[in-house]
Amino acid sequence: MALDLENLKSERTALKTKLRELEQEQRKLESELKKFRQAELQTKRQIEALSTLIDDGAPEQKSGPKAAVDGE
Repeated sequence: MALDLENLKSERTALKTKLRELEQEQRKLESELKKFRQAELQTKRQIEALSTLIDDGAPEQKSGPKAAVDGE
């Protein structure tokens, strides 16, 4: 069975083109993923900051009503 050199070259060219398209799509998706990861980290930091504020405020809320009960 003889190999047709032109068909092989054509197939190789098509595969190279497909590979470039896939690499381009991969870069696009990696960029999008990076944005999502940054948004996730920012959200986690905000949650942590709010949790800290809540934890810092919790003793005040507990001591407020308790102090009123002790004062009665």
